[in-house]
Amino acid sequence: ALVKLSDTDLTVSDPSQDVRGRKVVDSNGQDIGTVDDLLIDDTEKRVRFLRVAGGGFLGIGGQKFLIPVDAVVATDNDTVRVDRTREHVAGAPSYDPDLADHRDYAEQLYAYYGSMPFWGVGYVYPMYPFYL
Repeated sequence: ALVKLSDTDLTVSDPSQDVRGRKVVDSNGQDIGTVDDLLIDDTEKRVRFLRVAGGGFLGIGGQKFLIPVDAVVATDNDTVRVDRTREHVAGAPSYDPDLADHRDYAEQLYAYYGSMPFWGVGYVYPMYPFYL
């Protein structure tokens, strides 16, 4: 099952590398939104998805997207860069908090992003960013 890191007693091992609150940009440098939470699996306790809040004004009318950690290609103190376009992220299966911990929903997301699910045979956790 996937759980929001904010709903647990767990923390990121190095607080300076916690990406929550950082701006997310696409492969062209366009703004997608802000990381508002991290979804971890309840067995290995590894980050599997970034939950990104985008659009809206003052948190009203915005959307949330789940982006597999496998799509992250770079981070710095303020920004997380993903290897997809903003339009690609916007076209992902809609975020539904009631489905976020369902395997078939995660499979749809992984398939959409062209990534192997973390439970798949031969899956290797991304080396970069190493702290996620």
